[in-house]
Amino acid sequence: PINKSMLKKKFCSLKSFRQFLSDRLLDHTRTGESDQSEELLNNVLPFWIQHSQDKECGGYFTCLDQFGKVFDTDKFIWLQGREVWMFSMLYNKLEKKQEWLDCAIQGGEFLKKYGHDGNYNWYFSLNREGKPLVEPYNIFSYTFATMAFGQLSLATGCEEYADIAKKTFDIILSKTDNPKGKWNKLHPGTRDLKNFALPMILCNLALEIEHLLDKDYLQSTIDTCIHEVMDIFYRPELGGLIVENVNSDGTLADCFEGRQITPGHAIEAMWFIMDLGERLNRPDLIEKAKDTALNMFDYGWDKEFGGIFYFMDRKGFPPQQLEWDQKLWWVHIETLIAMIKGYQLTKDNRCLEVFKKVHQYTWSHFKDPNYPEWFGYLNRRGEVLLPLKGGKWKGCFHVPRGLYQCWKTLEKL
Repeated sequence: PINKSMLKKKFCSLKSFRQFLSDRLLDHTRTGESDQSEELLNNVLPFWIQHSQDKECGGYFTCLDQFGKVFDTDKFIWLQGREVWMFSMLYNKLEKKQEWLDCAIQGGEFLKKYGHDGNYNWYFSLNREGKPLVEPYNIFSYTFATMAFGQLSLATGCEEYADIAKKTFDIILSKTDNPKGKWNKLHPGTRDLKNFALPMILCNLALEIEHLLDKDYLQSTIDTCIHEVMDIFYRPELGGLIVENVNSDGTLADCFEGRQITPGHAIEAMWFIMDLGERLNRPDLIEKAKDTALNMFDYGWDKEFGGIFYFMDRKGFPPQQLEWDQKLWWVHIETLIAMIKGYQLTKDNRCLEVFKKVHQYTWSHFKDPNYPEWFGYLNRRGEVLLPLKGGKWKGCFHVPRGLYQCWKTLEKL
C-alpha cells in the first residue's frame, strides 16, 4: 500500500513515478530474456530437428501432432522454405552448429530439385517424394524460397544458392501487379484490388537478401515497399489503421475484401518497417510504425476474452471468414516482436505495457505445458481448437523466429 504522502516523498513528479513503474516493468521483462533463449534452444528447435526431417526422401514434414508424430506427408513449399531459412539464419547469426547447417542444406537440396518447374516458378505443394500437387499460384512459395536460398548462400558460400535467390526475387518483382498470374480466379476490370501481403513481405525480404542485390536496386525496392505500406494501405482517415486490400487506384473499397482488417498482419509489418527505419536512420518512420502497431493492437484486442482477433471488418459488419474470432499463435508472437522493438527503439512505455499483456496471454495459452512446441489455434475463449504442432499453415517459423527476435531485442535493452 502506498499513500499520497509516501508518493510525494519518493517521487518529485508524475513523470518520475511513471518512469519508476516503467523500470519495474522492464525488470520483470528482463527475466523473460532467458525464457526466450531456453524455450528456443531446449524446446522448439529440438522438436523440429527430431520430428520434421524426412531422412528418406528429403525436405521436411510439417504436419505434426501434439507429440511430433507425422499425420500427413504432403510438403508445402512455403513451409519448406521457411525451415531452410530458419536453420540457415540461426547458423549464420547465432551459432555455427553443424546440426543446424545439415538440416538447412538437406531441405535446400530438396527444394532445389523438386520445388519448382525448372524456371523457378515455385509450386505450392508436393507429395512426399517431391512430385507436384498444386501449381505455382501462391507468391509466398516464391518469397520464402528467396529467403531460404539467400540465407543458405550465406551459410555455405554456394553461388548456386545465391543465383536461385536472385532469380526468384526478380520473378517476384515482375509479379507485383498480378501475383497469382494465370491462376488468378478474379475477372479482370471489375474490382481490381491491391493486397497488402506482398509489399509487406518485401519490406522484410529486401533486407534478407541485401547481400545479393545492387545497392541502388535495393534502395529502390525498399522505397517502393515503404511507400506502399505506409502511404497506401495505412489509412489516417481510419484512425491510423492498415487495411488488407484497396482499389488499384489506392482508394478504399466497400466490399468484404476492402473492409477487411487483419491486425496480426499489420502489426508484423510494423516491425519490418521499424527495422527499415533503423537501417535508414529514420526515427520518423520508426515512430509512425510504432504508433500504428499500437493502434492495430488496440483495435484488435478482444476486450471480453483477451487475445487478438484474426480478422475484423472496418465497418463492424460480420467478416466473411468463419474463423474471424479465433486466436492464432503467429498473430500474438508477431505482436510481441513489434512491441518489444517499439520499446527498444522509442522508449514508449505503452509498448512495454502491451508486451507484458500479450506475453502473459501468449505463454499461458499457446505454449504446451506438457510436450515441446506450441499450439497454433485457439477459439475465442482461448481454448485449444487443434492440438497440432504443425500443419499446412503452421511450420518451423513464427515460434522460433519470435523467440529469437524477442531474445535479441531484450539483450539490447
